[in-house]
Amino acid sequence: MSGIGSLAFDEYGRPFIIMKDQEKQKRLTGIEAHKSHILAAKTIASTLRTSLGPKGLDKMMVSPDGEVTITNDGATILDKMDVEHQIAKLMVQLSKSQDDEIGDGTTGVVVLAGALIEQAEQLLDRGIHPIRIADGYEMAAQVAVKELDKVAESFPIDLKNPDKLIETAMTTLGSKIINKCHRKMAEIAVDAILSVADLERKDVDFELIKVEGKVGGKLEDTVLVKGVIVDKDFSHPQMPKEVKDAKLAILTCPFEPPKPKTKHKLDVTNVEDYKKLREYERQKFTDMVELVKKAGANLVICQWGFDDEANHLLLQKELPAVRWVGGPEIELIAIATGGRIVPRFEELTTEKLGEAGIVRELSFGTTKDRMLVIEKCKNSRAVTIFIRGGNKMIVEEAKRSIHDALCVIRNLVRDNRIVFGGGAAEIACSLAVGKEADKISTLEQYAVRAFAEALESVPLALAENSGLPPINTLAEVKSQQAKNGDPKLGIDCLNKGTKDMKKQQVFEPYLSKKQQILLATQVVKMILKIDDIRAPADMGLDM
Repeated sequence: MSGIGSLAFDEYGRPFIIMKDQEKQKRLTGIEAHKSHILAAKTIASTLRTSLGPKGLDKMMVSPDGEVTITNDGATILDKMDVEHQIAKLMVQLSKSQDDEIGDGTTGVVVLAGALIEQAEQLLDRGIHPIRIADGYEMAAQVAVKELDKVAESFPIDLKNPDKLIETAMTTLGSKIINKCHRKMAEIAVDAILSVADLERKDVDFELIKVEGKVGGKLEDTVLVKGVIVDKDFSHPQMPKEVKDAKLAILTCPFEPPKPKTKHKLDVTNVEDYKKLREYERQKFTDMVELVKKAGANLVICQWGFDDEANHLLLQKELPAVRWVGGPEIELIAIATGGRIVPRFEELTTEKLGEAGIVRELSFGTTKDRMLVIEKCKNSRAVTIFIRGGNKMIVEEAKRSIHDALCVIRNLVRDNRIVFGGGAAEIACSLAVGKEADKISTLEQYAVRAFAEALESVPLALAENSGLPPINTLAEVKSQQAKNGDPKLGIDCLNKGTKDMKKQQVFEPYLSKKQQILLATQVVKMILKIDDIRAPADMGLDM
């Protein structure tokens, strides 16, 4: 008890606790706490709102050490933001969990959560209890997910005709900085996923897809390599730049004489001893190289470095080598070539060698930068997307964009249902939730109706970011959907002259949209249930 305060009694013998250091604490309770949370969540949502959709704007983030990031990816923006408020941090985690689980829709989920919080503020002002609002939101989310199930369409994943997959990937890439060549990027993403996908198990192993970037060239030079690209070169400049029918020895042991594990000291007192030591080292290097040659290897991939003497000996023995290859890369090379990672030279056998059709060195412009390409591998399921771009920021943003596209295609392999983009799914859900609200007689009907209005924040933001009159555009699409019962009608962001998203080929994975609604509802319910904050006085509770 003495740690937090002391126990005392009043004149009637009733006990009470005297808390310590209360002057150093700050406390918000009741409606004040709710208002603080709501303001924090709305501020985060309004930051991302302008980045939503194909005409969404980018944000420039500058880190404390001056590193610049330009992106419109919601998860990246929030990750780079320096957020103090605890509820604002919840919104950052919301975006991150969407990114971790689905990989796309990180901006939309925060915009939806912000709109739900905004609607909750109006209900709180009308005197409705936060728990009743949370219960109403939960009911509405279930109705919205049921409606998504109704409007979703499935399509077979056909390796010979992947057009639907490409169109869905293009929808994702349409809002990115790389949209000038988003057809090509979408094809690369689909090709990469289908190369590594196990369609029977409906699973995609992302470990087999490596995304590598190099500054220089243009975005159109981006290629998919059926193999592995490593940011290394051959250890000696006179080694051949190309090895055909490569047999790879993949080693995690260094090319150097063995050393005792314990501390040791060796005194060399005369020339003969020194010569013997030199001869011993040379003999060890020769034995190591012979063991590799004896196994039938004609290329060595080594996780560690080796000195000039070993390097020269490898050149003499016509055994090309690559040194300082990192752990994840060496694992990927082993998977791609079907080789085994060998920890000791003595354990190296012919069966443990990896196989590749060709290993070649790429050089770039005048920079003397080189990379190794390992192609025509035994296991063709390992692929590398090699991105080029005019500067580092474009390459990094292209990597993030490709990651989003890969995640979308992976989700379609898992569950091949799609819903229509352009806010069409949100409007359809909003209409269904609005109808459900009319059937509810209890106080929750207000929260359910508010949920329906919050769903409209996504199409509103899309219209606003596309330079269209948001309220008029939304009202027109909503009335047409209600009149015709057509869930394919959405916001014509690209001014193509039709509101039919099926004709515009704007698709989104069902899994992504469902996760957005459920995650946003979950976080908002959690925020609404907090009515008391205690924190140190120096920690700002106000935005």
